[in-house]
Amino acid sequence: MIKEIGVSFVIGLILSPLAALMVFLISYNEYLHHFPDKKKPFKLALESAFFTLFLFLLLSLIIGLTLSHTFS
Repeated sequence: MIKEIGVSFVIGLILSPLAALMVFLISYNEYLHHFPDKKKPFKLALESAFFTLFLFLLLSLIIGLTLSHTFS
């Protein structure tokens, strides 16, 4: 059971920062078009990136738990 959760979580640890980086870059680029200063878009994009990181890690943990219960 722990092995399946661990594999899923390790995959999440690898891919979640990549997803958060992509969300940050896309959000920052879009927010730059709507705000005159650069502080507000940076803060909003950073919040989006942290939310994405947390969400993807949580989803990978849930998938690992679900798969471990399904196949055991």
